[in-house]
Formats: sequence, C-alpha cells, structure tokens
Amino acid sequence: MPRWAWRCYTAHLGPVLGLSAVASVQRLVVVEWTREIPHGLALASEAVVLGARIALVALAWRIAMSGRTPRWSAGRAFARGHWRSLLWQAAFLGAAFAVFEILVEHVVSALLPESARQTYPAVLLFVKNPTVIALTFLWCVGLVRQVFLVPDARLVSPSPRG
Repeated sequence: MPRWAWRCYTAHLGPVLGLSAVASVQRLVVVEWTREIPHGLALASEAVVLGARIALVALAWRIAMSGRTPRWSAGRAFARGHWRSLLWQAAFLGAAFAVFEILVEHVVSALLPESARQTYPAVLLFVKNPTVIALTFLWCVGLVRQVFLVPDARLVSPSPRG
C-alpha cells in the first residue's frame, strides 16, 4: 500500500497538493497568529479545512475505485488470507504516527526554546499537510481498495489444482 499511495500521490500531485494547501495555509495562519484571529473566523476556517480533507478523500476514493465495486466477501477473504499484511500495515501506520505526531510534533516542540514554540508547530503543520497527512489519507483509501476489491482473475496465478 505505501507504494500504491506514493504512485497515486505523484500521479495526482496537483489536486493532492491543492487540496492539502488549504489545510497547510490555514494551520500556518491560525497556529502562528492564534491571538489575532477572531474565534469565529478560526472556527469557520476549520470547517473549510474539513471540506478540503473530505474532498481529498473523495478524490482518492474516485481514483482508487474507478470502474471497481468493493465487495464485503472480498474483504473477509482478504482478512483471512492476508491478516499478517494487515497487521504490518497497522504497525507501520502506528510507527508513522509515533514519529510524526508524538516525536516530531510533541517531543521536539518541548525541547525548543519558548520563543520558537509558537512558530514550530505552525511550520510543521504547514509541511505535514501536503506530505504526511495526504499520503496517510491515500494509503488508507488504498488499503480499503486492496481489501475489498475482488482480484482480477487475469492477475491471480492459477490454482495448482487447476
């Protein structure tokens, strides 16, 4: 899935970066200038970010599922046959969360001088939105694609029994 997510990200870089830029700019402005922005405007900007993120997931879904129909039966079969893969993906996503959310965002931030503690998270979120967060969304949609789609019979090797 990381490979599929990366290929999807690079193939659709314009729309992914465009939608992610909404959250990047909003986070940069709202986090850096928290005291200067009226609460209502900050709240409204959160709604705009939510809309952009929903649009990004919808775009990823459209790309991933184009011409395909997900099936519950395929999901059950995939989970039975590839449960280790699902555990590894969950572990990898958990490790990414630990690195990018806990370590980079919270631990590093706590080590910075007080004067940098406002700017650091603003810049970090500006960078994370079009990279880590966008790739995570694509990965999760790709995982659903992998799990719930019936494999193409032409791509599956024939059974040894014929």
